[in-house]
Amino acid sequence: MSSRSHFVGVSALAAVSIVLTACGGSSTSPADVGEPQSGGTLRYGLSGAPTCSDPAQSGSNQTIYVVRQVVDSLTDQNPDTGEITPWLADSWEVAADASSFTFALKDGVTFSDGTPVDAEAVKANFDSIVTDLTSVKAPLGASYLSGYKGTTVVDPLTARVDFYGPNAQFLQATSTAQLGIQSLDTVAQPAEARCLGANIGSGPFAYADYQQNKSVTLAKRVGYSWGSAAFDHEGEAYLDGIDFTVVQESGVRTGSLSSNQLDAISDALPQDAPQIEATGGSILTTSNPGTPFGFQPNVSRGVLQDREVRKALIPAIDRQELIDTVLGPDFKPATSTLASKTPGYTELPDVTFDPGKATSILDAAGWVLGADGIREKNGQKLSFKVMFTAVFAGNQAILELTQQQLRNVGVDLQLELVSNPESTARLGTKDFDSTYYNSTRADGDILRTTFTVDGRNLNARGPIPDLDTSLTEELATTDTAARNEILASTQQQVLDNGLWIPTIELSQAIGAGPATQDLKFEASARLQFFDTWLSGQ
Repeated sequence: MSSRSHFVGVSALAAVSIVLTACGGSSTSPADVGEPQSGGTLRYGLSGAPTCSDPAQSGSNQTIYVVRQVVDSLTDQNPDTGEITPWLADSWEVAADASSFTFALKDGVTFSDGTPVDAEAVKANFDSIVTDLTSVKAPLGASYLSGYKGTTVVDPLTARVDFYGPNAQFLQATSTAQLGIQSLDTVAQPAEARCLGANIGSGPFAYADYQQNKSVTLAKRVGYSWGSAAFDHEGEAYLDGIDFTVVQESGVRTGSLSSNQLDAISDALPQDAPQIEATGGSILTTSNPGTPFGFQPNVSRGVLQDREVRKALIPAIDRQELIDTVLGPDFKPATSTLASKTPGYTELPDVTFDPGKATSILDAAGWVLGADGIREKNGQKLSFKVMFTAVFAGNQAILELTQQQLRNVGVDLQLELVSNPESTARLGTKDFDSTYYNSTRADGDILRTTFTVDGRNLNARGPIPDLDTSLTEELATTDTAARNEILASTQQQVLDNGLWIPTIELSQAIGAGPATQDLKFEASARLQFFDTWLSGQ
């Protein structure tokens, strides 16, 4: 076994699907391969099938790896500093109350069909997300456009985006793939049609072939010259194209990388590191910003209606044991309701393993230990279900060990592994006791999109005045220091109300072959292929 993380777990795991990443991170950058060379097609092995070719409807990292290359955004975010930098927009102005944002677009930018990237396209994209896709089809994009009043075409290269109230997070949101700009023809299509690979963007690559659940081929945009200020070079991408294939079995991905059938792969298992490194490859890792993996309880039904039960779950979980047993040293235990790489993160001392504290809370709340080791109160067992998917294959092993830990304090956790479509449907109707997932975004506003009472509200909660005030104030605060103070309070309030039971932070592991150079993570945790090149061309 390698000295790297040993993804084994309570039950045997055949594959791992590590989700998203954080600001900063590693990239392939060997010193002995010379200057970047143009040419060649990079062969990439995805661990899961892209769910949709439309960036606005994308969510999983395997999907975003593909769509991020096809669309540009108004802005970008520097992966090292978090600074918002120009991309399609040369400059912007933000109203003092953060309710209006005016973008001056670069001149001469075109979509891959030759039509101009102009203010009309910006308006059509944002209007479409709100009116056509809505939060059902585009939950992330719709949340970024919360309170959207409309976009005004000031002139062909100037777009003003207005909101009904303050929306301080919006500038960072314009750097995400979900708010990437697509052609008028693309956004005029129905939601389902926008998932089939005909999307037209202005990015450094364009769709050449899209086979749902099988493969995607991207081709370089000849003449591309409007790259992000966060990119390392100007002009066209180095690669002629990228071939994405779906290779779900981790051993097959690793073997294909080591035998030079693939140039890079998703979700390289740490135990595969020796095989990859023995053939001159490397493993790139970085941590996720956003919300760490955790339980989001439905507080409207079952035993999780009891706030004291929810609070007791927090000290009952030994997060370090989850890391040591299931994941290994490339991962971190969660220490807050935000992941540690997120701007505005604050460590919360309460996210600490203390089974004695958990027992005391449950005792005081009247949950009495039964003969079978499970607590009871008024004839009701202290038992609840957690719904989860295999989008991160480590989920089951983590939850099985958590199940054992909770049983030690008298809590019966039952696991429900469901498909992605079933999960989506049941989240929509709130048909679950609790759900287990993480979300990635390099901005503390993810607390608002996750926990606001007037959004998706997966907690199914009613008003919590102090928390609701904090979430509103965060959205209206543009000063970074003041906003971070609000975010610190918000993180604590989410925990105090038992709205999120944190477990572990996610890390991403990408296997890169010896010919693959300068494969990088961008600020919102997705792979950036613009600067990537293949040596030996």
